[in-house]
Amino acid sequence: MRKYTYGPFQSRRLGLSLGISILSNYKICTYDCVYCEIGKTDKLVSPEFRIRLPPSPSFRKELKDILKYVPHLKSISFTGYNGEPTLNDNLLDFLKVASNVREESKWTQNKPLLTLFTNSSTLYLENIRNRVKKFDLVLAKLETAYDEDFQRTNKPHKECPKIETIIDSLVKLREEMSINHKLALQCLIYNSYSKDFKSNNNSTNILKLAEAVKRINPHYVQLYSIARIPAQYYVYSIDDERKREIMEIFKEILKNDDIKINYY
Repeated sequence: MRKYTYGPFQSRRLGLSLGISILSNYKICTYDCVYCEIGKTDKLVSPEFRIRLPPSPSFRKELKDILKYVPHLKSISFTGYNGEPTLNDNLLDFLKVASNVREESKWTQNKPLLTLFTNSSTLYLENIRNRVKKFDLVLAKLETAYDEDFQRTNKPHKECPKIETIIDSLVKLREEMSINHKLALQCLIYNSYSKDFKSNNNSTNILKLAEAVKRINPHYVQLYSIARIPAQYYVYSIDDERKREIMEIFKEILKNDDIKINYY
């Protein structure tokens, strides 16, 4: 039985990926997002809460054992499988082991990227940004740029910073990343069946989100929607036509061909 890894799986955005989980066997997160495909958050915590779960020797063995079967892997992905990975104080210990195993392994083409998924809530802390920017690719969540939408959509812990602070922290992260490391913004847009619940698929949020993306100046923007059963029954996916509309709105506001925008 594997303890740390899952997959490989075909990622919509990354290609063939091996997932790495470095948290507990229950969901621990700073958010309780209505659309979350993992389900409701078991333990909602402050962005300054930390767990200390260092990699055991079995992590290296488990990683080596599976990588020899996927020499065409595209990404070794530290994901939000059980919550927000930056909450583990031993994040860089896991990264060091993964980096060493990657160097020792044989690949048919390019080495897979060392990728981190984050919900961005901890990035206002300098020590977290210093850890995060060591990954080849950071996929940072930003799907709201308006505080009312942020509260409704992400249902953050009461000690989470305001969305404007999170946007500022993404600006800083982008400025602090070295030339060989890349930042992608993950923008999940969804609809709502409920008349009493406004989704983030509204004109105010979409326009403010585009302006925030312009400020952050990421390398990539990944527009996508719900693909599996969400935490709340009343939310559902937008269609491809709406994704294309939002992509065109972003392009019109960004006016920057260096930022690659795709929808999935």
